[in-house]
Amino acid sequence: MTKAEIQQVKQRFGIIGNTEALSRAIDVAIQVAPTDLSVLITGESGVGKESFPQIIHQYSRRKHGQYIAVNCGAIPEGTIDSELFGHEKGAFTGAIGERKGYFGEADGGTIFLDEVGELPLPTQARLLRVLESGEFIKVGSSKVQKTDVRIVAATNVNLTQAIAEGRFREDLYYRLNTVPIQIPPLRERGDDVWLLFRKFAADFAEKYRMPAIQLTEDAKKELVAYPWPGNVRQLKNITEQISIIETNREITAAILRTYLPVQNTQRLPALFGTRESKGFESEREILYSVLFDMRQEVAELKKMVHNMMAERTGQVGQMGQVVATPVVTTTHQPSVPAIIHAVQPSVCPKEDDDDIQDTEEYVEETLSLDEVEKEMIRKALKRHHGKRKSAAKDLNISERTLYRKIKEYELD
Repeated sequence: MTKAEIQQVKQRFGIIGNTEALSRAIDVAIQVAPTDLSVLITGESGVGKESFPQIIHQYSRRKHGQYIAVNCGAIPEGTIDSELFGHEKGAFTGAIGERKGYFGEADGGTIFLDEVGELPLPTQARLLRVLESGEFIKVGSSKVQKTDVRIVAATNVNLTQAIAEGRFREDLYYRLNTVPIQIPPLRERGDDVWLLFRKFAADFAEKYRMPAIQLTEDAKKELVAYPWPGNVRQLKNITEQISIIETNREITAAILRTYLPVQNTQRLPALFGTRESKGFESEREILYSVLFDMRQEVAELKKMVHNMMAERTGQVGQMGQVVATPVVTTTHQPSVPAIIHAVQPSVCPKEDDDDIQDTEEYVEETLSLDEVEKEMIRKALKRHHGKRKSAAKDLNISERTLYRKIKEYELD
């Protein structure tokens, strides 16, 4: 396609930017649209992957058919087969009527499977059958049904790594990845950051009926240099914050920096390992790892308190030995440290015992694992203003798991 044609597509679908990689992705989407090939769209969270399935659908022969977008990570594992493929009346508790399912509804159209990497393995097998033969079976039925659906999938998960860890089927990956489209992250799009900011600033000025904010030259440099881990979604949110809060409509670099989160890898509590770098068998193992790290910090705090108390009495040399916090491993999870109470040290004279006991009670207070898990989820939801997708990413768990935990702990 020519540059002028690609520009028309950008205007039609509200895509801002002139980066070559972005234009190339749009070109590939339009070229593959007239075919029925499956497309896999990859890119970090917040880059705008949801625009490309719409481009593919609108430029295909299916444009007059149904277009259904499904967030696979937001559907509970127990109901996802019913949502996608439908169910018969009485197939399970609560199935008071028949359900057609998305693949039945979208016959002749397009289905966009967002966060396809979050699908459970049994559902992946069902999806593979649809891709290979166009056939599926409703939950609770033995009758094979046919559907003519174009599948476009998207993910921010490293599927190659997920395959190596046994979390994603290799045969399904190759079926979905017939035509790959990679969306570049915002930090690689140069001056597109400034163009997007200007567009968002104008939109919010109109929405809130106020003058649009302007950036000084040093603020523009700061804006472009920032890595934008949340990509376009993060840029839009920050632009809205500044538009509402700042009374001065000219934004300097100093003002802008107050809205940009500091990129700090030492945040506590830290979730060790990621989906791409280390596979945990469960979220519980992640929490064990976090709690063990917190336990080490508590031991250091105890040692510091005891040494201070010993120095006060001038007996550091004689009674400053601190009993180390023992660490044991459980029988069922040998690689995971167990949560235990430390041996109570006695390092100071009797007259200081009350002070030491108070400190011990404070630093040794240990919550149950479920209570800690509940508190971490509650704080993550508060940090992200109730946005469950962002909270799930912060906690390094799937959105489906977060929904289940919220229901389990009654955090609605």
